[in-house]
Order: sequence, then C-alpha cells, then structure tokens
Amino acid sequence: MTVHIALLRAVNLGSHKKVSMADLRAMVTDLGFENVQTLLQSGNVVFESKPTGAKLETLLEDAARKELNLDTEFIVRTAKDWDAIIAKNPFPKEAKSDPGRFVLFACKTAPAASIKVTGAQREYFKAVGKNVYIVYPDGQGRSKLKVHTIGTARNWNTVLKLAAATKQ
Repeated sequence: MTVHIALLRAVNLGSHKKVSMADLRAMVTDLGFENVQTLLQSGNVVFESKPTGAKLETLLEDAARKELNLDTEFIVRTAKDWDAIIAKNPFPKEAKSDPGRFVLFACKTAPAASIKVTGAQREYFKAVGKNVYIVYPDGQGRSKLKVHTIGTARNWNTVLKLAAATKQ
C-alpha cells in the first residue's frame, strides 16, 4: 500500500461544490482504502491504497460523482512525491517568511509554458514538473495569473500539514 494525498479542486468555496469531510472520508474508505483522514475543509484526503496515478484520480472522481453527487477533479500525489515537492521548493525564503501567501498549484499535467501574469500585480512563480510554486506578496484576490491547466492551489501551511499527516 502506498500513502497518497488527494486534493479536490474547487470544493467548499462559499456555496460552491459543498462536500462534508465525513462523507468524503466515508467514500474513500468504502473504496477499500486504508487509514483515511481529511485535513481542513478544503478537500484534502490522506490515505493508503494500491492503485496510484491517473487511474486512482479517475477512480476517486467517478466515486465522488456517484456517491457524493460531486463533479470535481482530484489531483493525487504519493507521500514520496509530496516530500519531493517540498524539497524542490524554489522559494524557501518566502515559504518561511509568509507561508500564507506562498502557494503550491498542483496540476493534473505539467503546465504549458504559457503561464502568464497580466496587470500590475507583483506575484511571481516557477513551474517544476506538474506543480507551480506561486508567491502572492499582495494576496491572491486580484491576481491575474493564468496557468492554463487543471489544478488546485494550497498555501504552504497546508502543504506542510499534509506532509505531516502522511507520517502519522
């Protein structure tokens, strides 16, 4: 069994795509996965399973549609992948000084070279594999960053909490 982190895209944002973490845990457990735990209310699940990669993402997405009436993408990484994400962080200073404004954007596929920032915002980023590390010194609210791929963002505090959860 491999430890995985699954990130649900765009759930529990206001009234958008509501899902209870208890229902999400039950769904993942009912799939036969072990040591299932959720973190926060933004759709983060840590669990152990044999399936991995795109096959696992599809399995979770299909189950969410059927069991939770929830149509959303799941971005899945192994615990080993997650440790590498942390180790490859190109902005360690920002991660330490302002982790709430430093974000990991985890993508289903490697983002195209066409990531663009328009407008007068001061955010900056670096794409590494299937992840984009983004610093929002002025916050995300008015950002004009366009990644042009399916993914979901977590601030660095959450990234570290998820890493800790894989070690329990």
